[in-house]
Amino acid sequence: MIKPIWTIARFTFFEAMRNRLFLLTLIGLISVLGLTEFVGELAISETRNMQAILIGAAMRLFAVITIALFVITSVVREFNDKGFDLIASLSLPRHSYYFGKSLGFFLLALVISISTALLLLIYSPLIPVALWFVSLICELAIVIALSLLCLFTFSNVTVAFMVVISFYVLARSMYTLQLVSHSPILEFYDLSQQFLRGLTDAVAFVLPSLHEFTHSEWLAYGVEPGDIIPILIQTVIYLVLLAAAGLFDLYRKNL
Repeated sequence: MIKPIWTIARFTFFEAMRNRLFLLTLIGLISVLGLTEFVGELAISETRNMQAILIGAAMRLFAVITIALFVITSVVREFNDKGFDLIASLSLPRHSYYFGKSLGFFLLALVISISTALLLLIYSPLIPVALWFVSLICELAIVIALSLLCLFTFSNVTVAFMVVISFYVLARSMYTLQLVSHSPILEFYDLSQQFLRGLTDAVAFVLPSLHEFTHSEWLAYGVEPGDIIPILIQTVIYLVLLAAAGLFDLYRKNL
């Protein structure tokens, strides 16, 4: 059962190479490096810290958008070209296809993350970069699982991508929204305000706490190794939930 999964993952990874995604990643890294050096010339103090933060923030966003787009467009193309129908007609369970594609996309995310981490070592110590790298991998793994789920559910590139990005932005900003809703300056005697406060807390409970993931400040001011443990736990929980939902949608698709 492992061999079909690895075969699908390998062809998925090779597809990324044929689509020149690694060349796009290299161009992105060079562009961010050039912008970083320019900002470094303008900075008055803490030049290397500012450069590390800029690279971390820019490459995190680049990686999320690139991975989400490639996952969605790659699987849609395979559905349209009847590649999935061919695989499903074989004596292979559909979960082999799901986990094979997920592994292939994860290998792509791993290459992008390693490339970014190597660049960050120019500006930041090894330990913060290593922990930032692990957190980015966890974040991208959630994005991959979410992208597959949205694609299987909506079967439309635009809708699936917009849902993924909206989910990501909301998950990263939900903590700020909670702080605003719980501000002591606001009065919560009004029923609508109490409702919005409860709704914000309910949504925050369901979403992953992505505001805790991949802080660019780690690269400048360091991070405790123990801070990565809640991130790993959240990643495992949400990967299991998203994979279960994705497999459910995949198994109910008609050939």
